[in-house]
Amino acid sequence: MAETSENRSGANPAGAKGVWTDQKLENIVGNLLRTGVSLSAFVVVFGAIVYLARHWREPANYRIFRGEPSDFKSVSGIVRNAFGFHGRGIIQFGLLLLIATPVFRVAISIWGFAAERDRMYMIFTGIVLIVLLYSLLGTGSAF
Repeated sequence: MAETSENRSGANPAGAKGVWTDQKLENIVGNLLRTGVSLSAFVVVFGAIVYLARHWREPANYRIFRGEPSDFKSVSGIVRNAFGFHGRGIIQFGLLLLIATPVFRVAISIWGFAAERDRMYMIFTGIVLIVLLYSLLGTGSAF
């Protein structure tokens, strides 16, 4: 428990390399969020370029509503279309990356709290991860 309070205050014991502190965890999480959002934005823009390069001459028809094709209603369909180099699939894949970024952030936080040996935060963050995963995958229709 004493190690946890030292880590919570941000103090790093003299000569202790690799000791997890709140500052180290915040830096990792911050970099993860920046990287995830930037990567997803790049993928979405790239998908938009691919989509527009293929469909720029098609006129927009707003008289007939066309819902999302069934391929884009599952993760496997989105990944298949993205790797098939379809513009809409790449855009959807970028949006999946954007959704996955905070979920991955919560998982990394659990790992960081485990390294700090902070069980209370580990348990609460684990509950948050379970709720997030259930809300995303609980219906069974995502895959």
